[in-house]
Amino acid sequence: MVLIMKAVVDQDTCIGCELCVNVCPEVYQMNDDGKSETIVDEIPSNAEEGAKEGRDSCPVNAIDIKE
Repeated sequence: MVLIMKAVVDQDTCIGCELCVNVCPEVYQMNDDGKSETIVDEIPSNAEEGAKEGRDSCPVNAIDIKE
């Protein structure tokens, strides 16, 4: 069974510090509102660790990764 991982950024919580983008630009980018957003529907297997590190580096815990 293949697990599908999806990252979700809570736009109300995000403070736009860009840590997640710096850690994993394959999954996260800054939007026009200066907040992080995901750029993939599902996290590619080669970016899973980076996506988790981006989540863990968020100072306000705005990122959730669902499996």
